[in-house]
Amino acid sequence: PLTALVPARPVSALVRLYVYALHGCLCEVAFTAVWDWCSTQDRRLAGHSSLWALPMYATAIYVMERLRALMLAQNHPLTVRLMLYTVFIYLWEFSWGVGLSLLGACPWDYSGHRYNLGGLITLDYALPWAVAAYIAEQHVIRHTLRIRLTRGSAHVGAHAITQRQT
Repeated sequence: PLTALVPARPVSALVRLYVYALHGCLCEVAFTAVWDWCSTQDRRLAGHSSLWALPMYATAIYVMERLRALMLAQNHPLTVRLMLYTVFIYLWEFSWGVGLSLLGACPWDYSGHRYNLGGLITLDYALPWAVAAYIAEQHVIRHTLRIRLTRGSAHVGAHAITQRQT
């Protein structure tokens, strides 16, 4: 009977990191494709990223999970949360940029932007980062935390279908 099912449990931190890494890279490729199209009318919409983006986005959004929980528990309004996320994203990008620069591996350089700090961050991206934070909070983190797994889910699904048909 269905009452004997094992309770569903959230996906592991490793699975969430994987989802966040893929989401971040997809967004970066889409953003760079659109940015290039707007600035150079490149209709190929090629976009680009770096493998360094996988751990960078995975860990950033994972940390944002905790920030989200803390800020929602304290009833911070959306505008405050978005500002705090954006500051966090700048600190995260700057930290990764410094570390990767020390390794000679930083894949971005914002030196050509007017408001940049060491070529590692630029204020030109404040609005896109706030939008990214909104998407992460309202959709990616929220829905990823709702994913549930059960043991033997293939068997359970078949059993549930059988029960409904009788």
